[in-house]
Amino acid sequence: MEEIAISKFKATCLAVLKRVRRTGKPVRITRFGEPVAEIVPPSLPPRPESWLGCMSGTAEIEGDIVSPVLDPADWEALR
Repeated sequence: MEEIAISKFKATCLAVLKRVRRTGKPVRITRFGEPVAEIVPPSLPPRPESWLGCMSGTAEIEGDIVSPVLDPADWEALR
């Protein structure tokens, strides 16, 4: 784990936070050589075991989904 003095952290705070997020390695902040805080990357959100079926139950069928929308007599291709 990398250690950084609090004065240097104060001057480079945003860069340190970006580095922790990018590398995933924590950084310990020290004051007079004693640990004050640790910057750790955020934990990943829990992922479902499988994406298959994740939308189950979110759609609703209304009306006839098998028959054509228009009457076949109105089709230009059949004329």
